[in-house]
Amino acid sequence: MDEKFMSEALIEAYKASELKEVPIGAIIVKDGKIVGRGYNQKETLKDATLHAEISAIKDACRNLGGWRLPGCSMYVTLEPCPMCAGALINARVEKLIIGARDFKSGACGSILNIVQMDELNHNIDVKFGVLEEECSKVLKDFFKELRECKKFEI
Repeated sequence: MDEKFMSEALIEAYKASELKEVPIGAIIVKDGKIVGRGYNQKETLKDATLHAEISAIKDACRNLGGWRLPGCSMYVTLEPCPMCAGALINARVEKLIIGARDFKSGACGSILNIVQMDELNHNIDVKFGVLEEECSKVLKDFFKELRECKKFEI
């Protein structure tokens, strides 16, 4: 089941890629149904907070009618940053399933572990590595293409 939902998050990542955004996608699931979707839109909408996770949280909150998301799981193609990890805690998401680790800014176990700090009022169960190769590949391909384009701009 995790692979099925991570595939849906990858669809969101490809939407970001089509917009020349860093291809990260996220979905939120409750009771086996997708209740929120999001992908990076920072460049397109000129908003530093429009990460995939934030967009998916906002979509789920709209669809479920509240800011708390108990019983919900997020599937995201790349490990969330500190901002997104904090938003997941604030929204009371219960589970976080991550495709690829982020060794530069990951805040769910790679650099920091905000989502499992005992000092906070909520903790999230975390699982890494679901469709890891596919999630990594979409990012690697994106940055490879970006470098190729920049080579020809000089």
